[in-house]
Amino acid sequence: MDQPNQSYSRGPQDKALLAMTIGQAFDRTVAQYPQGEALVVRHQQLRYTWQQLAEAVDLHARALLALGLQAGDRLGIWAPNCAQWCISQVASAKLGVILVNINPAYRSSELEYVLKQSGCQWLICAGSFKSSDYHGMLQALVPELAEQGIGQLRCELLPELRGVISLDARPPSGFLPWSQLSALGTGIPPQQLHHREASLHFDQPVNIQYTSGTTGFPKGATLSHHNILNNGYMVGESLGLSAQDRLVIPVPLYHCFGMVMGNLGCITHGTTMIYPNDGFDPLLTLAAVAEERATGLYGVPTMFIAMLDHPQRGTFDLSTLRTGIMAGSTCPIEVMRRVISDLHMSEVQIAYGMTETSPVSLQTGADDDLERRVTTVGRTQPQLESKIIDEAGNTVPRGQIGELCTRGYSVMLGYWNNPEGTREAIDEAGWMHTGDLASMDEQGYVCIAGRNKDMIIRGGENVYPRELEEFFFTHPAVADVQIIGIPDERYGEEIVAWIKFHPGQVANELELQTWCKGRIAHFKTPKHFRFVEEFPMTVTGKIQKFRMREITIEQLRSET
Repeated sequence: MDQPNQSYSRGPQDKALLAMTIGQAFDRTVAQYPQGEALVVRHQQLRYTWQQLAEAVDLHARALLALGLQAGDRLGIWAPNCAQWCISQVASAKLGVILVNINPAYRSSELEYVLKQSGCQWLICAGSFKSSDYHGMLQALVPELAEQGIGQLRCELLPELRGVISLDARPPSGFLPWSQLSALGTGIPPQQLHHREASLHFDQPVNIQYTSGTTGFPKGATLSHHNILNNGYMVGESLGLSAQDRLVIPVPLYHCFGMVMGNLGCITHGTTMIYPNDGFDPLLTLAAVAEERATGLYGVPTMFIAMLDHPQRGTFDLSTLRTGIMAGSTCPIEVMRRVISDLHMSEVQIAYGMTETSPVSLQTGADDDLERRVTTVGRTQPQLESKIIDEAGNTVPRGQIGELCTRGYSVMLGYWNNPEGTREAIDEAGWMHTGDLASMDEQGYVCIAGRNKDMIIRGGENVYPRELEEFFFTHPAVADVQIIGIPDERYGEEIVAWIKFHPGQVANELELQTWCKGRIAHFKTPKHFRFVEEFPMTVTGKIQKFRMREITIEQLRSET
């Protein structure tokens, strides 16, 4: 229930949480829709009914038992989107094995850190992806792989690692091929798997996801069955997913967006999961929507912009689309309008959250008007609480900006082997402090002003990048924009706009500054503009503003 005068909101309580493990939820769906289409992996030319997927999952789970994996052991996965990712996700959950998601863009030093910090016993890896040679990096990191028997690895650098499973048909010496792994499963009786499943409960950890730290080392958010199964379920409920829906998932599976909102959202509703490619490609995603007659589509704003601006978009029949999610707190208004009109996604919703909250804590609804969907990140999700506080920890009045906090079933168990980091993030009352600046209106809708650290203070005036970004999106030539602050001797900080233009459109610095006059306060007008083709970003499509600051400062220094 919302409190009328203070920025506190409690989500609806009428939707009951699922009191089951991921394995139990998966088996329930298989029993309901055995011949329904469960998974379509277009780049691998693979299709599974729920019954076929269940057979692959159970065989893989039995194979992991054959490797000696116990409940609570860690299994790393370092691969782009593929059928084996989905199979490994469910199979490991059925065993109580904790799946450790490893960013496909990581290089050897980052891989070493994650494997060591999480204490992975086994790792599943692709052979290569884009510019990454996974086999080569592992051979350099763990030369003992080639010298020791499969599953018998003893490595001083990574003392807990026992072996590596490769998705390649013919990997180098020392790697266990996926095909041979499956064969191991036939030697383990199904009853052994059922016995393990029966010993699990839903509050146990099932997943570790490393948050991309802008400073310091990434922290491993540890998530339970209860955390992520219910979050996927609640997101799907808001979208109205059913066994008749077909969802295109072009976002990475290693991230919550793909594996929770995508896979688990579908698994809890009997919805078909469709992977258009191993990584995001706008043309292949449009083709997947059209040819698979998809009803839903996920993406971050940069992905939707790429699809909307693709020269071949008009050749595809996208009329089957009705819903989907554009995630991220800075979903541009103009992009949202085009997604609704040009992609036929009349029921598209905004979802907001973070890895530590499984991830979604706020979401717009299918019946929210356009204004709500393009200016807010929605209201508190069912069974959760939100509040906005000042620096002293007091709840601020409605309409006032403060730090957004969330509490409830979705809050992580903690950071893996990092009690100090956990204490800093989750207070004694169980509130997760997001680090995001936000305000809550009278109806409980939340607007994100930006990251606490992204707020610009220029000459004593607070400037919120989100507000400026929305303003620049109304310029006809601007396709995408990011606002950052850089140090300035006179004003403390100066404003910089990084701008990407629509194809065939252009504007110069003077034109944009002139355009700002009379439309926004003078102190909000950027002093510097950078015109770019792409922004520095993570694999998940998150903009790296810290990198933009570094690049801008370096460029300005070289120009003087």
